[in-house]
Formats: sequence, structure tokens, C-alpha cells
Amino acid sequence: MRICGASTPSLPRPSRQSAMRPRNSCRRFWWSWGMSDWIEGVLPEFAELQSGCTVSTAQFGKGVKYITVQQLYHGNVIDVTKAPRADLSIIDIERYQLVEGDILLGKSSVKLDGIGYPAWFEDVGETVAYSNFTVRLRSKGILDQKFFFYWLKGEESRRWIISQAQHSALTNINQGILNRFPIKYPRLMAEQQKIARILQTIDQAIEKTEVLSEKYQQIKAGLMHDLFTRGIGVDGKLRPPREQAPELYQQTPIGWIPKEWRHELLEKMLAPVANNLRSGPFGSAMLKSELVEDGVPFLGIDNIHVERFDGTFRRFVSEKKYRELLKYAVRPKDVVITIMGTVGRSAVIPSYVERALSSKHLWTMSLNEEVVIPELVCWQLNYAPWAKSWFGRETQGGIMDAIQSKTLRTLRLPLPPLGEQKDMFARYLTVSGKIAAGKEELEKLRKEKAGLMHDLLTGNVRVKLNEPSPEMAGG
Repeated sequence: MRICGASTPSLPRPSRQSAMRPRNSCRRFWWSWGMSDWIEGVLPEFAELQSGCTVSTAQFGKGVKYITVQQLYHGNVIDVTKAPRADLSIIDIERYQLVEGDILLGKSSVKLDGIGYPAWFEDVGETVAYSNFTVRLRSKGILDQKFFFYWLKGEESRRWIISQAQHSALTNINQGILNRFPIKYPRLMAEQQKIARILQTIDQAIEKTEVLSEKYQQIKAGLMHDLFTRGIGVDGKLRPPREQAPELYQQTPIGWIPKEWRHELLEKMLAPVANNLRSGPFGSAMLKSELVEDGVPFLGIDNIHVERFDGTFRRFVSEKKYRELLKYAVRPKDVVITIMGTVGRSAVIPSYVERALSSKHLWTMSLNEEVVIPELVCWQLNYAPWAKSWFGRETQGGIMDAIQSKTLRTLRLPLPPLGEQKDMFARYLTVSGKIAAGKEELEKLRKEKAGLMHDLLTGNVRVKLNEPSPEMAGG
């Protein structure tokens, strides 16, 4: 390792601030890993730091776009579309206006992992300023700007800034902390640029996959609305809308539905078995002290999400306790809905869950599959306006705090013939499969990006500068 005074002719020119330091306090040094050198400095050497402006409540509502910390957490780029407007003076606009390539960091955050989170500004064709809860980093041109941005998002940077944050009602960082913020980078600008291109490439792949996933979510929402209001005719196509063919529809307490359909109470769709609608165990029937480290899963609200069962089991009961509480056992294809915490999330128990117990925070329904397909009931519990409207009767002060047995039993749902339900379910599975594949691809890409950022931003893996494609070679 050579300290700053060593002969390193390719080092970038230090800022005036760093040049004025006493020689023995200089922080910059470099490593050689075979292809080029990596150098370390501190943040003010590479960027001008400027905290944002303060505005009063009376200034909001008109004027220029005004970025707050909330707009920093929507990917890499600052989400200007959701920013409020603030009436700033000409002097404040000149001082706090953002330009293409500026980076904002959040100085305050409710959550620890939000502190110092960076976002990139892209010009939107109008004046944009930023709040005093953020700090602007404007490059001095020493580093490739995109490499600089990715370094700030890297694991080492995030770990350092979080470790330095000050904790009170909010988590905060100040100018003194940022002045000590360490930055490491390859000496060669070409290597910085190659690293940035690789990370940009995978970011673009992630963005495209997110857009495609969102598209399929919208397609599914529209499809399911059409399926539950129009259904599938004998020709295998959606029936014409009621506006075009009113003779095909009937009016019911839950709205217009095809004439071939019925509408039934949920309790009429339950399977002819004991405890077909159940919640519990309650009180002394199941004590917290009776949970064990391994055994039969004991489900809670953390296992039930919107149309998704989370098979990460965190609580277990013994075999003996399971047999004692057998009436609360769940079965594959049961529909479960949360009744505490986040109320109203519903999922279907998958086939791989052979044995488990429900808890008092859940309602579990065993449905008659000769009458109704469970997944179609689950979708309605999560999304259908007639179900949400019915559950709204339990709302107090705008917040649904529980769902009672009677509310579920008397919920009225459309009931197409079983054959038509199967056609509807096939379409549901097709679009759901595409959404699941998109989520799987997103997870894969995000893991790949995390690995690349760790390897490339530490020099563990070196890029090949003589190859045009973003390939890497082990260092």
C-alpha cells in the first residue's frame, strides 16, 4: 500500500479542500490487483454537497416541483411526477435547482435502511428544487457519474452510512458525517465506465421485467373483472357486455350477472364437513409456552398474503397438541382470510401443506369443490367490489378491525355453473402463471445485481476493458 505522497502519476487531481490538508492527514491511497489501481478518498473530493431549502406550509400548492425524501425511493431515478409544488423565490430557485446528473441523498428517514439512500435526477423539462431533508451531490468530474451513483448504492457504502447515522425520532445524517464518507474507485476511468455499463444493463433488464409484470397485473385485473361480470359463453368467448346484449343479464343484489348464473351465500358453498368455517384456538386451548421449535406448523397472518401463501413456517406445535386441536387443522385448497392485523388478505392453502393448524387470527374455510373453485372465491375476497363492500360493514372509523363469522357466512357471491368456472379458472391460471414467472425472473435479476454490485464495487471481480460486451473475469 502506498500512502498519498507516493508517486502515482495517474491519480486524479484532488479538490482544493483535500489539497489544503496537511500531508500527514491525507486519506487517499491505492491498491493494485493486477489490472489497475483502486483509490480511496472522501465524498467532498468528488462532489459539491448542498443541503436543500426549507419551505413553509403556505408555500405549497403552486410554483416549482419540490423533491422530498418520499420521491427518492422509487428506483434509481427521482420520481418527479409525485413531487409537490412549492412557491420559491428566484434566489432559492437559482441555488437549489437540480440539473441532469445530480444525486440526492435523504438526510432523514423513519426507517434506518432509508437513510442516505441515493437517487439520480433526470431532466424533466421544468424547474425542480429539493427540500432541506435531502442533500444534493453535484459531481466535480473526477469520477464517472454513473459509477459514482452505483458506489453510493453499494453494500459497503450503505453499511457505512447506516453505521454513522444518528438516532432519535428519525434517523439522521449531517454534513460532518458526509464529509467523512469514504469513496473507493478504479484509477482508470474506462474501468469505472465499464462497471457502470454492466450495472446499468442489469438495471434495464430489471426495469423491463417490472414493466412487463405490471402489464400482466393490469391484464389480470381487467380479465377477472370481465370473467366475474360477463363470464364465458358456450362459444368459449366472453359474453358481450350488458350494454350490447342486455337480454343476457339479470339484476341481483350484487349487481348484474349472466342469466345462467346463481348468486349464493358463502355458507351455502362450504363443504359438508365438520368445522367447515373455523377460527382459533382461543385462550388456554393454545398457550404461547406450548409452541415448540419443530413439529406441525401453526399458521398466522404472516403466512397469508393477497393471493399468496407464504410457506415460511415460524411457529410449531407438537404432534400431541396437533391431535388435541385437530378441529383447527387446515387442508389443501382451504381458503384462509386474515381477521387481525392487516384484515382481509386471502390465500389458498397449497397442496404441499399436508398438516398445519390455523390460529385465532385467521378464518379458514373448507369449500365444496363440487360447487365452487376455491381460487375463484379467494380472488373475490381479495378484490371483488361486492365482497369489499360487504366487508365494509365491519369498518369502524375507516379501518376494518375484524371480520365476524356472520359477515363471512352471509357474504353473497356470484356462482357460475361449475363447467364455466373451470373455463374461467383456466384463464386465471394462465395469466397468474405469467405473473409468477415475471416475479421469479425479477427475483433472479435482483439477486444477480446484488452479486454484481458486491463483486464489481469491491474489485473482487475485474472487468475486461478490451471486450465490448459487459462480461467479467475473475480477479
